[in-house]
Amino acid sequence: MTATDSPVTPADGAPARRAFGIDIGGSGVKGGIVDLNTGRLIGDRYKLPTPQPATPDAVTETVAAVVREFGWTGRLGVTYPGVVTGGVVRTAANVDDSWIGTDVRTVIERRLDGQPVTVLNDADAAGLAEERYGAGRDQDGVVVLLTFGTGIGSAVIHNGVLLPNTEFGHVEVDGMEAEHRAASSVKERNDWSYKRWTVEVTKVLIAVENAIWPDLFIVGGGISRKAEKWVPLLKNRTPVVPAELRNSAGIVGAAMAAEFDVTATAPASRS
Repeated sequence: MTATDSPVTPADGAPARRAFGIDIGGSGVKGGIVDLNTGRLIGDRYKLPTPQPATPDAVTETVAAVVREFGWTGRLGVTYPGVVTGGVVRTAANVDDSWIGTDVRTVIERRLDGQPVTVLNDADAAGLAEERYGAGRDQDGVVVLLTFGTGIGSAVIHNGVLLPNTEFGHVEVDGMEAEHRAASSVKERNDWSYKRWTVEVTKVLIAVENAIWPDLFIVGGGISRKAEKWVPLLKNRTPVVPAELRNSAGIVGAAMAAEFDVTATAPASRS
């Protein structure tokens, strides 16, 4: 089964604007076709395990296998789990260190026989998707997505314009990196209650809001599924809402990157 066999007309009758996105993660490489009118997947996503070791050759072959599953032959967007500047990988926290210095767009395009590829950071992709279609869709101004997991990922969007490669998880807060203080993995490792953990999350949020004064925080990661247990306990001043797109956010944001200019110099289309 592939998503290309699924209906492609949204409920309002407008023709679907189709784009393709792939989200590379530490445990899985998943992709799907996205209706850019709605931000919803057209059919099901397809996921393969991230190869181990997650070298450029192994991961790009997995990306190609996901693309082949859908028979997609056009432009596509791909997320990378780390910093990418000028198309070159700068960090490799959840994949093999051999990625560092790699021109990621070029190696994927080569494996796909020249299909055009746009690459962006995975948290940036999720932030774009949430700001356009999810929890931030009615919010003007500065929206900050923070994903709480093994570490803390971040994305900053201002009126549809992405500021790429923010790394708020590595900002020092009271003498400790933010993700070492408040990632959900810290809560699990210390067996903290939500009340105890949100003391640390609040410190991180206050540090971010004192630096850039956002209008909205969107919190993602697996722990956001239980947002009702901890978001009301936060003590920072900026409104905080849970992410809505969950596991599809990276795919949707990657598809947006394939279709729109999502650099810091031009806004993604809101039409």
